[in-house]
Amino acid sequence: MIHEEIREQYADELEAFHIWMKDAGYTGHTVKSYTGDVLEFLISIQGKSLEQVKKLHVLAYLSRARERGVSDATRNRKHAAVNCFYKSLIELEVLTNNPASGIKKSKTEKNRAPVFLDEGGLARFLQSVEGKYRTRNLAVFLLMGYMGLRVGEVHALNCKDYNPERRTLDVFGKGRKWRSIPVPETVAEVLSRALQERLNPWRGEKEEALFVSQKGKRLSIRSIQLISTETFERFQQEAPAHQRQSYSSHKLRHSFATMMLRRGADLRTVQELLGHASIQTTTVYTHVTSREKEEAMALLDVKLPVSKMVN
Repeated sequence: MIHEEIREQYADELEAFHIWMKDAGYTGHTVKSYTGDVLEFLISIQGKSLEQVKKLHVLAYLSRARERGVSDATRNRKHAAVNCFYKSLIELEVLTNNPASGIKKSKTEKNRAPVFLDEGGLARFLQSVEGKYRTRNLAVFLLMGYMGLRVGEVHALNCKDYNPERRTLDVFGKGRKWRSIPVPETVAEVLSRALQERLNPWRGEKEEALFVSQKGKRLSIRSIQLISTETFERFQQEAPAHQRQSYSSHKLRHSFATMMLRRGADLRTVQELLGHASIQTTTVYTHVTSREKEEAMALLDVKLPVSKMVN
């Protein structure tokens, strides 16, 4: 009920923000997330006009979010949403001041090794793919685990983006940038089979999406995440509870990046394949495992007369 009241009170500003995000090329997932965050913020200011909002009000909103236990990354996303909201209204000449600007981001953990599957684990995960739409889901996971696509990029793929003759895939990624990625032969085989089994849209409707739902509509980001969660649960069902990892669809992209670097791929090339704007983002995947650390330290495992040294 309160959401409807807020939508009505700030209807013009919310519509302007929505138009601005669409024109800026924000994905549907980001539009939905930012809209939800902004609605939450508007509830927090208790009916004030947007001109009355000060930096203190934005900080209070972010502090309450942190008190509820949200992560630093989520807190930063909420800040980004409010910042974009005001930025859009300034650009559209609705407002003149942005109270969210200049507020520092929360410090997130740096140099933390991403959770990933090694090659053996990735192969076993793919064997866990089951169900009526197994070929489609297998193709989705292969694009993330063996080509490094983001969930949103898989969601946005159209049939025309795949060239089976040249075995290339054109991917529309972050920053509204296209990148062309060679498709490995094994991935191409599954992708071609997925296209053959692709469901036709209902009632003659046109749908360009490469991956569609059982109703013939573009497979949503949420659906891909749910399918991934279910498959990871099957993958780990026999593992003891304390050994289970918090895997998600994005971890497949981590696995691809790690696998490429361990096979000797150049860091700059991996950056291009992943669609990273900065190579610094790619360096997080240069982590090593505990086993590799142990093997490295074993090289120094020389016999020293320790007993004589401590006596």
